[in-house]
Amino acid sequence: MSIKPYDWPNRPRLEDHTKAKHDILAAYFTEYLRVRCAMPQQSKFRIVIVDGFSGGGLYEGGAYGSPIIFVECLKQACLELNAYRQINGMKALAIECLLLTNDANQAAVAELRSNLAPHLAAITESVPNLTISHEDYCQPFEALYPELKRRINRANCRNVFFNLDQCGYSLVGTSLIRDALSAWTSAEVLLTFNIDSALTFVSQEQEKSRVPLEPEIVARLEEAKNDHGRFARREWLGLAERVIFAQLKDCATYVSPFSIKNPSGWRYWLMHFANVARARQVYNDVLHESKTSQGHYGRAGLKMLEYDFDHDHPNLYLFDKDSRIMARESLHEDIPRLIAESGDVLEVGDLYATAYSETPAHSDDIHQCMIDHPDIEIITATGGARRSANRIRPDDTLTLSRQTHLLFGFGDPK
Repeated sequence: MSIKPYDWPNRPRLEDHTKAKHDILAAYFTEYLRVRCAMPQQSKFRIVIVDGFSGGGLYEGGAYGSPIIFVECLKQACLELNAYRQINGMKALAIECLLLTNDANQAAVAELRSNLAPHLAAITESVPNLTISHEDYCQPFEALYPELKRRINRANCRNVFFNLDQCGYSLVGTSLIRDALSAWTSAEVLLTFNIDSALTFVSQEQEKSRVPLEPEIVARLEEAKNDHGRFARREWLGLAERVIFAQLKDCATYVSPFSIKNPSGWRYWLMHFANVARARQVYNDVLHESKTSQGHYGRAGLKMLEYDFDHDHPNLYLFDKDSRIMARESLHEDIPRLIAESGDVLEVGDLYATAYSETPAHSDDIHQCMIDHPDIEIITATGGARRSANRIRPDDTLTLSRQTHLLFGFGDPK
């Protein structure tokens, strides 16, 4: 299946899955800015945004595309952060952004330039602490990437945020994602992935940079469709999620293989890649705030994909209230087990580093489980006992009671 590109400069209809992606993008990028600009002594934040498949910026009815979403999020965050700083007697924060947009369609590039101009002009006039420099390109993204990399390096900025909303499956190779996340110390990638299109690119001769899907895996995916050929069955979602995670987990330390929920089934993935546990923590929390925009089929606690299709009974996790109840039940067993595997003592920061590599759980649920669990004690850096979930720090230490030690061994003797 090939994906028909948008007919720019005409404004396309905003599809359900695209709206869901945009909602998550806006929510996550807003929270990203709040977290990265939270230090009171900070006076400047610099970021490069790469929108690799930017489109024309506006959809039917005036809905914003991703480049304008980025600009408006920067504007709102800058105003809110500086208002808070002024009230609290803190120095003003300057945000500097280099926005690099690209689309292989020249009409889309011209349309975006026109649609973005009034937003940039309004910022210049009314938001003095925000500077956005915009540069646009018109090339296939992979061919352009080396030039973008040189441009980012000239900017001397380590904060790089990639939005790769490709049309289909084959336009971004895994080697590019790995390079982007290793080239800069603070890089993140959002990748849109269409599993339907992926099935048409299965070939033993395809380039090594592509994501390989073996023929037997494709056959299992096809069998798991429902009678109408739609990707709706939960078993299909679980199989696809596991396959995608297995193929892409080496691109970054923290990879979220969650699918976009829309009426036609689980066909689109919006994947988040980062090398810092805090980024995955924030992303998970945003998905819970968005509620049911994305879905996961598997375990609700830690090690979310470690289950047996034939013997276990995984659940559909929709990042809603019911899902969080499931997560708390799983975390009650998973967290003490993780501490036991570390020798009954584990720093909270080390728990984050391990846990967020494969969990859909909200940070509040993880923290509350630590506080409420009768067999876990939390010791502060000064030797005191931590009593409040919202005050848990990465340098706190988790310990297990002596009674719990016997519950977790090295397995049954042979």
